[in-house]
Order: sequence, then C-alpha cells, then structure tokens
Amino acid sequence: MATSVVVVAGVTVTALSPWHSPSGAPNSAPGTSPSASTVAPVLARAAGSATTTTTSPFSRVPPGPSSDLRQLTLVDTIGGDISPKSVDASDTGLVFAQNMMYRHTVTVYDSDGRLVRTIPDSVDMAQFGFPGHPGVTRGAPVEAAFSPDARYAYVSNYSMYGAGFGPEGSDTCTPASAEAAGDTDSYVYRIDTRTMTVDQVIEVGLVPKFLAVTPDDRYLLVANWCSFDLSIVDVATHREVRRLAMGAYPRGIAISPDSSTGYVAIMGGDAVVKVDLNTLTVEGSFFVGYNPRHLVISPDGRYLYASLNQPGDVVKVDLSDDRVVAQVHTGEDCRSLAISSDGRSLYVVNYLSNTMTKLRASDLAVLQTVSTGVHPVGVTYDATTGDVWVAVYTGEILVYADR
Repeated sequence: MATSVVVVAGVTVTALSPWHSPSGAPNSAPGTSPSASTVAPVLARAAGSATTTTTSPFSRVPPGPSSDLRQLTLVDTIGGDISPKSVDASDTGLVFAQNMMYRHTVTVYDSDGRLVRTIPDSVDMAQFGFPGHPGVTRGAPVEAAFSPDARYAYVSNYSMYGAGFGPEGSDTCTPASAEAAGDTDSYVYRIDTRTMTVDQVIEVGLVPKFLAVTPDDRYLLVANWCSFDLSIVDVATHREVRRLAMGAYPRGIAISPDSSTGYVAIMGGDAVVKVDLNTLTVEGSFFVGYNPRHLVISPDGRYLYASLNQPGDVVKVDLSDDRVVAQVHTGEDCRSLAISSDGRSLYVVNYLSNTMTKLRASDLAVLQTVSTGVHPVGVTYDATTGDVWVAVYTGEILVYADR
C-alpha cells in the first residue's frame, strides 16, 4: 500500500492508501476504463441509490458524530492522466473529476477512489441537433452539477474545439472583446450516469463555468464568464429559455432548497445577484465582499456562504436580511467551497496557500487546516461516506476521510 502524509493541527499523520499499488500507480491505467465486470456493479449501485434520493442535496448524512466533531485525515491520493479543475460527488457513490482542455476528459470514480470510467469530451454535434460543425468537436470540462436524483451530470465546457468554432476562450474578456476576437458560444454536456455517455448537448453563453440544477429539477443555471450573463435552461426541453445580464464575471451559483431563488456570485465585484426562479428575473443584489467566487447554502436555506477569492476569506450571509454576519480569513486565494450534508461544516481550498481549511458553519471558527500539495482548486463533500475530495491542479485528487 502507498502512504500519504498530512499535517493535522501540527501533527504529521501517515495514512495508508488502499487503492494504489506499491509503486504509487493508480489501480487502473491512466486514460483507460476498467473492465465491464468492474464497472457494471458500481453503475448498478449508483442507479439503485438514485431511485431513492430525494430532491434535497442534504438528504444523506453519514452516521456517527456531527461533521464539526470530526477530523480530516488523508486516506487516498489519485493520480493518472488527469488535470482536475473540479470534483463533484453525486451522493450516490460516484465522484466526477473535470479535467479541462489539458486532457479533454471527465474521469469518474466510485466513493472508494477506484476509477469507474474515463469519458472523453468528444462529440458529433450534428447528432445533437447542431449542424455546421462537421467532424469531431471537443470541449474543455470545467465544473459538474448533478440532477436531484443523480441520474444525470451536467458538465460545462470552457471552450469548444472543432469546425465552426472560434478561438479558445480567455479569462481576460468582456462581451465586446470576446465578440471582436471571434469567440463563439459554448455548450454544456449532459452525461447519463448509468451509461457514462454524453446524451445531450446544450448551447449556453461565452466561457461557461459554474452550473447548478434546481432541487425541483426544473431548471439548469449556467454562469457565462465572458458574456457576463446567466443562462437558464429548461431541463425538460434542454433548451435555454432565458438569458439574464449579471455583470462582470459571474461564477458561483447556489439555489434555495425550495427552488424559488438562485444566487450568483459576481467575481468582478463585491455582490451576489438574486434571481427569482418563478419569474426568471433579477430580483436584486447584496454585498458580500470583494471577489466572491463560490457559493453554498445551508440545508434549511437560512444562510449563504461565499468564498472571497483575492482576500482569501469566507463569509456567512443571513438570507433573512441579506447581511454578512461572520467572516474569516482561511488562506491566500481561496477558491471552491463545500458544505457537509449535516450543514455543520464548511471546507474551502486555498489555491496559493496549498491548503484546505475546515470551518464550523455556525460561527466560521477554523477547525482544521491540512496541506494539499500545489494549487488545490476544487473540493466536494461525498455524503455517502463523509469524505472530502480535493482537486489539485497539478494533477492529483486527494481524498480526506472526516472521522
């Protein structure tokens, strides 16, 4: 077994990794998929779990002590032909890693860290109703969001590569500059988690990044970085039904448990925009602090939490009056944020500090800080196990047991 080292509250802990060979190579060869005999039982378990999952993302809580009474310990390091930009747990036993344009894949793991499938981002656009792009089109996976029953995963693509598409997108952009450069709209893929194949392609805006599905499974919300807007997609028809102006650089999205309100972090400013999902209109906005990147919401819908990228802070907002009620510094350039299914803990990755911080949700007290390796960028909480997965941009996924 391979060993991994993590510093917990100043103590060095060595953890065994059960899913790696003594050489440190992953259980499955990079860029390949396990045999059908390995994959089929995992997909069957995920599909079976999905049929009983409710529309609440907090319906599964691991047994034992509450999350804020547990300690993070590194139990697995996953490598291979990956460059993960994000990781997202289905809460039915699967974790998706989006590998951006550097690998053109989504890699899917079971909750034990074993590779289930490597899904290429290559599609024939004409098969999905988009002629004019002959040959193979490739994407650049950024983030994923699951339908409430985890039957489908929606994956945003930073840019499209193939006939009829403009140049690669850029993080330094405006709608005018993107148009002048010849940039073209991008697309969201829908992946069937039973077959592990792309079964829908949905047109959205310029350089889509974060996305989220409403708990009632009615709408998919997509933040379009370079067109400064939000695509609202009707899940039933898989077509955009509304495009709302957001301002410079919309990114993180959270949705109220009753599916009535969407919240969008405007990373180029200091506010979160509220979207009325009954009327599909902008309801207003409120201050959270400079450079908000990622949002999560409490299980009861009372509190919103935001990571502030450049200040390196996390803030807590009371949604009864949209006011910041707590704030804490976690590290340099904090990025993605996750919340435990019991709502008592938050996990934030600090990109330039090379750490992940665990916070108590009630008062944002720092409970623990662990080392992650260079440039942690994504984080997800797996409600089936209570484990926390971290995507490290330099080519690893770290799995921390919260025990």
